[in-house]
Amino acid sequence: MTTAELKDRTKKFALTIIKLCNEIPSSKSGDVISNQIIRSGTSVGANYRAAIRSRSKAEFISKLNIVQEEADETLYWLELLMETKLIDEKNLTAIMKEANELVSIFTSSLKTLKNK
Repeated sequence: MTTAELKDRTKKFALTIIKLCNEIPSSKSGDVISNQIIRSGTSVGANYRAAIRSRSKAEFISKLNIVQEEADETLYWLELLMETKLIDEKNLTAIMKEANELVSIFTSSLKTLKNK
């Protein structure tokens, strides 16, 4: 996957997260989970853009670690959202799959970079 494709994919992920958060019913728990998901989910793309502008390999690895952490955190909040049944499970399946794939992509990229 090219840098441009991954940049586009993480942006689409953020847009999907925004739309999902607009569907979460407002309640104490819904508001907290929604705020956390939107923060971490939109952060994936923003931090990936920062990573590709890195000035060194060490800086790139450091920023890519943040991307991986944010993607995994988003997955955590999505799991809580599913388990609390605030959103219908069928509406979460595709976005959770994408979050898992992004975590895998960034984990694999980091392992490759660290082994070079």
